Amino acid sequence: MHQNLLSAILPIANNNYVAFTFFVGCMAMMAACVFFFFEMSNVEKKWRTSILVSGLITFIAAVHYYYMRDYNLSTGESPVFFRYVDWILTVPLMCVEFYLITKKAGAKIGLLWQLIFASIIMLVTGYIGEAIYGKETQSWIWGLISGIAYFYIVYIVWFGDVAKLASNAGPAVQKAVKTLAWFVLVGWAIYPIGYIAGTAGGLFGMRIWEGLSMDVVYNIGDAINKIGFGLVIYALAQSDKSTSNA
Repeated sequence: MHQNLLSAILPIANNNYVAFTFFVGCMAMMAACVFFFFEMSNVEKKWRTSILVSGLITFIAAVHYYYMRDYNLSTGESPVFFRYVDWILTVPLMCVEFYLITKKAGAKIGLLWQLIFASIIMLVTGYIGEAIYGKETQSWIWGLISGIAYFYIVYIVWFGDVAKLASNAGPAVQKAVKTLAWFVLVGWAIYPIGYIAGTAGGLFGMRIWEGLSMDVVYNIGDAINKIGFGLVIYALAQSDKSTSNA
């Protein structure tokens, strides 16, 4: 039985950076979700839902990364479908975080649905372009639509309702929202780079970053963005706790 178990484990070659980043991403997400779940009891009640959502985001990602690593090792292919399944669950949850931390400042449910709707449009059109038209030059059209939805989220976070609400929610929330906004602007920009690298349409029909693995780009981006989002929320909760106890 022990030999059968070992034979079922697929080895990772030293130069297989895609599988390596899948493995590291899985471990990092798993560690982060355990941390967030255990720390829920160490923050004030008003922040526990936000910490819970951070734990759910990293838990969902850890499960998908475990499967995607095995899929990649078994087939040698990019797990595009399963990656978008992960994103369609986790990215809207990341948008929910903006609503939760600005809710005390008067955020309405409409803001939540705006962010979720834009994120779904961004992901669905991205999937169509990458999975269905990824080998055709017109994939840039779907990438453009996805990009418009992405920049709409950027606008809401930087200049729209999220930014305006954060400015009236106290310095701790304002600092956290600003940091999360940088994650959206810079961290989420990794995904369009991966899309450009992995589709025939490239950037408006031009292939750049030839030979760059979109899976490596996506894996690094996921680890930074999902764990980073949660750590910013956790830092906000701890900062607010310290201020309350002062």
